[in-house]
Amino acid sequence: MTALSPQTRATLKDLLHLAWPVVLARIGIMTMGLTDVIVVGNWSSRELAFSSLALAPTAIVVTTAVGLMMGVQVMTARFLGEGRRHEVGAVLRRGVSYSLKLGISAMIGMILIGPWALRHMGLADGLGEGASPVLVVFALSMPGYLVSVAAQFFLEAMHRPRAGMWAMWVANGINLALNLLLVPDILGIGLDGAVASAWATVFARTSLAVFLIVYIVRLPEAREIGVFRRPVRDHAAEREQRKIGYGAGSSYFIEVGAFAAMTFIAGQLGAIETAAWTIVLNVSAIVFMVPMGLSAATAVLVGRAYGAGDGRGVLRAGLVGIGVVSALTLLVALVLWPTAPLVASAYNRDPALLAVVIPALVLATLFFVADGIQVVSASANRAAGDVWWPTIMHFGAYTLVMMPLGWWLAHEVGVDGLVWAVIIASLVSSVLLTGRFVRVARRLPISAG
Repeated sequence: MTALSPQTRATLKDLLHLAWPVVLARIGIMTMGLTDVIVVGNWSSRELAFSSLALAPTAIVVTTAVGLMMGVQVMTARFLGEGRRHEVGAVLRRGVSYSLKLGISAMIGMILIGPWALRHMGLADGLGEGASPVLVVFALSMPGYLVSVAAQFFLEAMHRPRAGMWAMWVANGINLALNLLLVPDILGIGLDGAVASAWATVFARTSLAVFLIVYIVRLPEAREIGVFRRPVRDHAAEREQRKIGYGAGSSYFIEVGAFAAMTFIAGQLGAIETAAWTIVLNVSAIVFMVPMGLSAATAVLVGRAYGAGDGRGVLRAGLVGIGVVSALTLLVALVLWPTAPLVASAYNRDPALLAVVIPALVLATLFFVADGIQVVSASANRAAGDVWWPTIMHFGAYTLVMMPLGWWLAHEVGVDGLVWAVIIASLVSSVLLTGRFVRVARRLPISAG
């Protein structure tokens, strides 16, 4: 076996050093949702269906907005690669301002449109009405959550990811404590179930944003990097930051919108199928946080190499990221496969529900590797200046392939059919995006390293 080159070993070391706290922070995002699902699911399977249906449109808005903020991470990394450290504060200030505008707009839109949409989607009796108040409460968390995303992306690009990791896990502690108090209404305030859990999420997300902003303004180098300085207008940098966000946000919207559509397809089948799909999707989403964290770390390294004009470094960083995510997601799949019954039982012990969940969860392990590769490849492409092709490829895989295939297979074989549609779409996406990245990276100049 050929030994790794010194440059590849250095890249691998940098990736792992940056990735582990980012991965833990991303897992923390999903653990917050997992806490909600487990606490609410053990309280009532019907309340779990309400929560999942409220989360589906919320996830579309949240994930799209997170994509729109990705320009903060990529542009901060590029500026550092170009030696423009004193200008990264301008990237953060633009990002925080943008996140507040997006968050407030999203909150208002979700409150005005969300309940009406849930009631007109042909869901099983009572599901739309039960999910509507939960959606309204989730909407209130949007401004704080998006500010926290901008701050976290900035810290990751600055190679300070541990602050975001610790903040996320403190927020998880707050969320867990509030869920345990509010969902069974131990305090006797008249709220319980899914609505109470949503209020716990609002408080946890807001506390996360406050901590991260306070941490950034207290950095020793905050003044040096321009955090307090009103930036000089840089129209080219502003356009590029928005462009990266538009590309990533569009991709995220396509992907999460397709998965939300799958949830609504499950909702057409019944409450048991909706709850089963929610559990499968939640477990898969937690696993997905490993490649999401690796994709962020990969984007930072690719972005720095791109800013430094190092085409060979861009290719090396991207391929190392793809290799690491392939190995880790394969390991996770091999662990989850035999333990699926235990994992499913942690959510709910209803025999009728477990009979649907367990085989679907085992089947879901088949798409973990492909799903990991596609998200790392997409981030690497955007960090290397290829913004729109990943969006086009996501549209093809998840809208043109997964959604119609999922509808047909779900009505033929149930929840397992939804999983098969994800498997096929993930394979298509991973092949297209990896091929595209290699092609883009090889066209870049090799002027350094």
